[in-house]
Amino acid sequence: MSGANKQNIGWSREEMAKRTALDIPDGCYVNLGIGIPEMVAQHVPDGREVIYHTENGLLGMGPAPAEDEIDPELINAGKKAVTANPGASFFHHADSFAMIRGEHIDVCVLGAMQVSEQGDLANWSTGEPDAIPAVGGAMDLVAGVKTIYIITRHCTKEGEPKLVESCSYPLTGKAVVNRIYTDLAVINITPGGFEIAELAPGISFDYVQQRTGCRLRVGPQLTAAVSG
Repeated sequence: MSGANKQNIGWSREEMAKRTALDIPDGCYVNLGIGIPEMVAQHVPDGREVIYHTENGLLGMGPAPAEDEIDPELINAGKKAVTANPGASFFHHADSFAMIRGEHIDVCVLGAMQVSEQGDLANWSTGEPDAIPAVGGAMDLVAGVKTIYIITRHCTKEGEPKLVESCSYPLTGKAVVNRIYTDLAVINITPGGFEIAELAPGISFDYVQQRTGCRLRVGPQLTAAVSG
C-alpha cells in the first residue's frame, strides 16, 4: 500500500478533532493538550459554549490571534499565542493547578504514546536513556480532571499499536482514560477492556483489531453492523 493511499484511510487529524468536539457537553470547563487536542477548539458545534483553561493561568482562553494582533505575553501552556474571551480571568500558576487538583475542570483532551486496555496512559516519555522528560501538567490533569479523552493515531509511524494490553512506557496515570479517538475508531474504556463505539468511514472491525495490541470488543451500537 502506497503512502498516498495510507493517508486516505480513516479520519484525518482535523476530522479526529471534530469528532472529539461533538462529545464535549455544553458549559464544560475544558483543558486541551498540545498537538491535535488543540484543534478541538476549532470544531465545537455552534450554540455550544465551552470555557477553556490553560495550566499557565488563564480561564476563558480564546482562539489564536491574527498575526498583527499577537500579544507575546498572552500564551497557552504550549507557548502558542492565544486570545482572551470576554469575561476571561488570569491567575497564578499555583491557582491554576488548584483548579485541576480540586476537580474543577470537567474534560481534558490529551495525546498519547500508549493506552492500555485498563485505561492506563503513557504520554510523556519512552523511558529511553536519552528521552527528554516532558510531563508538564499531564499527571495533575489525569488525576484531577473528571473526564479524560485521548486523541492519537492508532499506530506509530513504524506501524506499532498504541492501544495495548499493558503500557511499556512510563505511566502518566493508571486507569484514567475514559475514551480514545483515533484515526480508525472511537473506543471506550470499559471493565472488559477496549470497546469500539464507532468506526471511521470505510474501516472495518477486523482492520482495527489487526492494528491493536490486545483484544477489542464490539460496542452495542456496532453489533448489528458487524454481525451483518
